[in-house]
Amino acid sequence: MFMNFELGIDLGTANILVYSKEKGIILNEPSIVAINKHSHEVVAVGMDAKQMVGKTPENIRVVSPLKNGVIADFDVTAMLLKHVMKLSAKKLGLSFRKPSVIICAPSGSTSVEQRAIIDAVRSCGAKQVELIEGPVAAAIGAGLPVDEPIANVVVDIGGGTTEVAIISFGGVVSCQSIRIGGHKFDEDIIQYIRKKYNLLIGERTAEQIKMDIGYAPCDHEKESIEIRGRDLVSGLPKNITIYSTEIQESMKEDLFHILEAIRATLEDCPPELSGDIVDRGVILTGGGALLNGIEDWLSEEIVVPVMLAPSPLESVAVGTGKSLKMLSRMKKRIG
Repeated sequence: MFMNFELGIDLGTANILVYSKEKGIILNEPSIVAINKHSHEVVAVGMDAKQMVGKTPENIRVVSPLKNGVIADFDVTAMLLKHVMKLSAKKLGLSFRKPSVIICAPSGSTSVEQRAIIDAVRSCGAKQVELIEGPVAAAIGAGLPVDEPIANVVVDIGGGTTEVAIISFGGVVSCQSIRIGGHKFDEDIIQYIRKKYNLLIGERTAEQIKMDIGYAPCDHEKESIEIRGRDLVSGLPKNITIYSTEIQESMKEDLFHILEAIRATLEDCPPELSGDIVDRGVILTGGGALLNGIEDWLSEEIVVPVMLAPSPLESVAVGTGKSLKMLSRMKKRIG
């Protein structure tokens, strides 16, 4: 069943990554497509399309076809995947038209949503498609021994969802999935600045603010940044200075929702595995794991060690590709 897979794909809300066992990560592009409204042709995909966000004329629509970890626009997702698979073949120097693909799906996704992911990949010409749960792929990519009978706790903070899972012996023991991630933090920042300063900023500006001076709810040295946007009163461009403490405040509520999901997952943990969690701690993956101070804050709140995965942004894609070997080993052991 699991054989001769050529590509592992992390179909994320924010980014789409492709892993090849020969070359590792061969592609990392934003999950964004720019389309001509009149001709319905693809104008740009990935990074080129991201550069166009908020800057396009009326006839061009820039779309993120994935929302909260699932497909919101099937046709546009198919276009994105077709482009990604063509690029991947080019980078690998292969002429294959029908690659075998293993792709990750959010653990909370329904059978309908999973079917949509499989159909989207098959519509691009994939010969064989298999799904793997996101948290399991993240744990494998972070180098955790998921096929052992010990507790591996993963918190994957992606663009659209945060998934918290306890994995043991190749399967998910306890899991929580909430639709809060990097994009929600960006929205929080946009709304806060709009409400407090009557200033409208775009998604890209909000993301940059989050990366530069975004902090988890912990003590830190106050930082500032100058931003520009459109004044909602005068309608003219305006510059203001904002501080890291304000950005911290704007994201606080959603960060506490993530903390609640981690606590709920740990409360569901079987007693036999609880001791492993105290010893081994929690691993953070996904782009949201790069938020300043999040490790220290979570560690203080849940009173167990919290560590960042070696390559948090790439963990799911790497784990998706590497999962084949682990799955076949697991099948042998069980069978």
